[in-house]
Amino acid sequence: MPWRRVLTFLPMLRAIRFHGLRFASSLFLLALLGSSGWARSGAASKETSQRTYAAPTRETYLQIAHDTDAMLHRDVLDVWFPRTVDENGGFYSAFSREWQRQPSQGKFSVFQGRMTWIASQVAMQRPELKDKYLPIAEHGVDFLNNVLWDKKFGGFFWGLDDHGQITDSFGDRKEMYGESFALYGAAAAYQATHDPKALALAENEFRWMEAHAHDNKNGGYFDLLTREGKPVEAEPVDPVTRERPDGGFPAGYKSMNTHIHLLESISQLYEVWKDDSVRKRLKEILAIVRDKICVEPGVMNLYFTNEWRPIPDHDSYGHDVETAYLMLEAEDVLGVPHDPKTERMAKMLVDHALAYGWDDKLGGFYEHGTTFGEVEDKRKEWWVEMESLNALLLMHEKYRRQTDIYFKAFQQQWNFIKTYQVDSEFHGIYPTVGADGVALEKNKGQNWKAAYHDGRALMNVTDRLKKLAAEQK
Repeated sequence: MPWRRVLTFLPMLRAIRFHGLRFASSLFLLALLGSSGWARSGAASKETSQRTYAAPTRETYLQIAHDTDAMLHRDVLDVWFPRTVDENGGFYSAFSREWQRQPSQGKFSVFQGRMTWIASQVAMQRPELKDKYLPIAEHGVDFLNNVLWDKKFGGFFWGLDDHGQITDSFGDRKEMYGESFALYGAAAAYQATHDPKALALAENEFRWMEAHAHDNKNGGYFDLLTREGKPVEAEPVDPVTRERPDGGFPAGYKSMNTHIHLLESISQLYEVWKDDSVRKRLKEILAIVRDKICVEPGVMNLYFTNEWRPIPDHDSYGHDVETAYLMLEAEDVLGVPHDPKTERMAKMLVDHALAYGWDDKLGGFYEHGTTFGEVEDKRKEWWVEMESLNALLLMHEKYRRQTDIYFKAFQQQWNFIKTYQVDSEFHGIYPTVGADGVALEKNKGQNWKAAYHDGRALMNVTDRLKKLAAEQK
């Protein structure tokens, strides 16, 4: 695959830099990409060589924007809302392919925070929908504040049953992944509603995180805590059961997944609360994500000791491309120009995912693989496909004057989503499809699948396409 060919030049690049020639690695790679034929025909597959692409014109941007906005409404907002709003409080998560309620999975902090966030964003970003979505955002933050918040010890429960009670399945622990998304929802709800209760909740959560979960010695946050807010220490892994908490985060270690979403939630908090301690922590988490979690040639380690020593594991292509966006977003929220180090790493993350995790035949990114090896899991999950659509267009916006590669990949990715990831009969997004494009899972909703990844990506892409079109007037 031509993108692989680019990666073979990395040792050469290191040698060139070693001898003092100050070539920017990103420009060097672009030169290679321009001659690789990936988006042309020379070394590409038969399918790719026969593929046609639209030029990045005003008309093209506006046409795709029209289509992405239509998908946002038809396959995300109109199918989730208002059916997800639970009359007993919070949001209901479990739905079949036909959008019929399935047995309840309880009230999960991650799902509740994500649905509160997306409702708030729609109310702000789509004025014509404000009257419909503002009450939904208020409904979400009421549940976060009145039920999910631990009145005795502070922090948000990882999850509760439909009656607001602690269950064996969720336990009474606190997980920073869930804390982060509850914070994300509360901060966005304040931004949309201007309800002081939502801001107070977000501020209290941040203070709780600082008091109990922040690692003052090594930076970052401890992932798992007891209900009382005490970090859970690592224990030897049982070779028979290999038991692990429900979220999949091993006790006593720090995770990439938690910290990239803390970057996201603290960015959201800083948008509404310009507190110096929030700004300091946002800059800290950005530096940890960029300089400790992300490594050359554009991959991320998944787990770390508390001292930030990496633990070997696979490379998740979806998290790579999502993080490229989140790092640049954080600097936008901080109100600073994009740091060249951040831009370089963001680009490397996307480039490596294209080189090793991209399906050149159908389009779409696979689940995961190793840094320089073959893809290990060829499933395609909805969130990976949507986050990559967002990241590819962002890369096109930044580098469109040097290369057309990102816009061509964006078009192929958009075609993949339309053709394989969307249920044209009952609408909505299939959770997972196989390498052949056939849906492997068809239920549309569960605790880990909300309207967040696809809703955010489609809103961002629609708005960015319109911006690009306006710049060509």
